[in-house]
Amino acid sequence: MALRINAENFEEKVLKADKPVLVDFYSDSCIPCKQMAGILGDIEDENEDDIYIYKVNVNYDRELAEKYKVPTVICFVNGEAKGKTVGLKEQEEIEELFEKYV
Repeated sequence: MALRINAENFEEKVLKADKPVLVDFYSDSCIPCKQMAGILGDIEDENEDDIYIYKVNVNYDRELAEKYKVPTVICFVNGEAKGKTVGLKEQEEIEELFEKYV
């Protein structure tokens, strides 16, 4: 299960990470977000040595939500947003966000 992070540790966990990071900006009331949790869990299990996956609850971290225009899943590499997807996606579509960076 992806670790929940917030504005306080976002820079350390995401922007300074030593490998690609998928960040799921989600809301507890968002049905597609809940469906994505299982897909992201599978991706995390299959790629645990290659990427980090974190979750940011946009209801509690509005500053991050506004900065990254979410809810969405964003791939960060070396502190930069390299790709993103919005809405419920298939696992393969999400994997395309990071596979060229691992």
